[in-house]
Amino acid sequence: MRYYQFSIRGESHLGVETSDDTLFDLTSANPHATDLFALLRAASLLGVSLDHVARQIVDRGIASTLSIEELHENASEPSHGPRLEMPFRPPEVWAAGVTYQSSMFERQAESDTPDVYGKVYAADRPEVFFKATPSRLSSPYGEVGIRADSTWDVPEPELGFVLFDGKVAGYTCGNDMSSRSLEGENPLYLPQAKVYDKSCSIGPCFATLDVVGDPQNLGVRLRIERDGNEAFNGTTSTKEMVRDCEYIADWLQRHNSVPDGTTVVTGTGVIPPMDFTLAEGDVVHVEIESIGTLTNTVTVV
Repeated sequence: MRYYQFSIRGESHLGVETSDDTLFDLTSANPHATDLFALLRAASLLGVSLDHVARQIVDRGIASTLSIEELHENASEPSHGPRLEMPFRPPEVWAAGVTYQSSMFERQAESDTPDVYGKVYAADRPEVFFKATPSRLSSPYGEVGIRADSTWDVPEPELGFVLFDGKVAGYTCGNDMSSRSLEGENPLYLPQAKVYDKSCSIGPCFATLDVVGDPQNLGVRLRIERDGNEAFNGTTSTKEMVRDCEYIADWLQRHNSVPDGTTVVTGTGVIPPMDFTLAEGDVVHVEIESIGTLTNTVTVV
């Protein structure tokens, strides 16, 4: 199932999509079902799946309904109707780097020290780094940032997974905003190239394994619009990842306790050409098969 967070007259609601673009408002049927983590905690205590808990609420037959299309329309245009929000609020966001061969080649091309990227691509230990705090995250249809002191900036469309009780609980789309000029100048500038205001977005939903299927066989598309025209369109597949989600999750949690809800974006295989850089007002679409499309507008921070 796919889970969405939305607000109605300022109050936050959790919804689940079952079929036919219909969203069941779980909060309207059970006031304790206010957010994804509340449901995950209930499922953990009962020893059942998240989807089982959601179905029990839906099957009572008293949940109100709305359409996914309505949520997206209200988010992209001024409206007094239900408003799409970030599907959950991760306490931490981490990122894995150089997980696709295409990413390794691009990093080598931009860097004065290219060997480090080839070595980490081939190593047993993955590159895993801290990406964002909740205050640095942007909601679907919100703004994502490019640094004012950077001259070369790109979005990175990435499959994200969410950890709960130390295990992968589900998936989302991630937009890992990056300064290629800073990282290319010196790999030790990676924290500044990756961690800054509005440097990451997740959404539009949280998807469980039932709808995702094989997370290592999902199509990924990045589209960038500028002034109403398509400026870039590229695709890849998560089957091109050299390390899978479970492998990355294992390494992240070695000697490193992370809180429930921690989200990990898993690297990109779609990178715009070297002569492209984002500009203020660009619209970025990250689409991942079986999950959905995450849309954000670029601003300078």
